Amino acid sequence: MSEQNVSAVERALKILDVFTDQDPDLSLKELSERTGMYKSTISRLAGTLESCGFLMVSGRGRYRLGPALWRLGSIYRRSYRMDDIVRPHLSQLVQESGETASFYVPEGSNRLCLFRENSPSSLRHHLEEGALLPCDRGAAGHVIRAWGDGVDDRAIEVLGDRFAQSDGERDPDIAAVAVPVLDRQNNLLGVLTLSGPSSRFTKEKRNNLLFSLQSHAGNCGNKLST
Repeated sequence: MSEQNVSAVERALKILDVFTDQDPDLSLKELSERTGMYKSTISRLAGTLESCGFLMVSGRGRYRLGPALWRLGSIYRRSYRMDDIVRPHLSQLVQESGETASFYVPEGSNRLCLFRENSPSSLRHHLEEGALLPCDRGAAGHVIRAWGDGVDDRAIEVLGDRFAQSDGERDPDIAAVAVPVLDRQNNLLGVLTLSGPSSRFTKEKRNNLLFSLQSHAGNCGNKLST
């Protein structure tokens, strides 16, 4: 990234940083006074921030923080509290199964891989934390749909079984089993998943690990609900 682009990013972040609880909306003149930037510069940067959802403009021409910041803040709040609770369960599941353990949360119409611990095996299902995946394929996606807006036969089946399995749906070489992590009112907090190569993570192995996966999910949900 060029120095000019870095400078533009810094100026854009400076605009966002001048909003406060006492001043949730600001005029172009006020933004200029608080940032020390020309109005023309702010207008150009604000247009980009608005198109990306980081700023909103009212009918009176005043600027407010946009919904993208709320989304990122929600992810941060969830991850900050969940981290200490979820990661130990992922580590234990990897030790028990030898496969990759993940924790997904709903993110709009998709699912977000919030936490993940990869299998120690060189042949494994590799995915980075923060990856955004669809919910129409894969065991974790089926669980999120079932506890969300899913109304088809698969969603009804998953709701009844309280788990989902997949084999080659999103990736032809990967199999997975997923269970919901619920709070005490049965609201979905996230999805706990084990995944691995289909050649090794067979249906028999997935079934054998299901009880342990559900036990970890139950303990995880209880801790997150307190």
